[in-house]
Amino acid sequence: MDPIKRQIDPMILAIEKARAGIRKGQSPFGACIVKGDRVIACTHNTVWKDTDSTAHAEMNAIRAACRKLKTVDLSGCTIYSTTEPCPMCFSAIHWAKIDKIIFGASIADAKKAGFSELSVSNAELKKKGKSPVAVEGGFMKAECKKLFSEWKTAKGKAY
Repeated sequence: MDPIKRQIDPMILAIEKARAGIRKGQSPFGACIVKGDRVIACTHNTVWKDTDSTAHAEMNAIRAACRKLKTVDLSGCTIYSTTEPCPMCFSAIHWAKIDKIIFGASIADAKKAGFSELSVSNAELKKKGKSPVAVEGGFMKAECKKLFSEWKTAKGKAY
């Protein structure tokens, strides 16, 4: 498979999952975990549905991937997230031993859209925590940032 397509496809799945979440009244975040060419889990944020502040898209994807692979060790996996993972999600990604994070919109973009983000980047967390997780930001950023405006105009959204 073409290496560019290999990266675009999981992010498109994460974007579509975020849109599915928006349609269900959830916040505009999606995440997809891939191992090799195989999608292991693809989820959206369910904080409002589950009344669970930890039910971020990345956390839901990690939980689903661990169940599917029957392990807490997700070595060899990459997580695609529509927005830069928050510090909680980055920590879970680190502890799950996921090899790489690829995200679209930044924490600053989410903050500008009205979300109460902690202003700590993945690069900063990686450096301070000496984490081996590779981080690539800004992937399909325009498409991912568009989710914020779609969410703002959605009916029945939770905030």
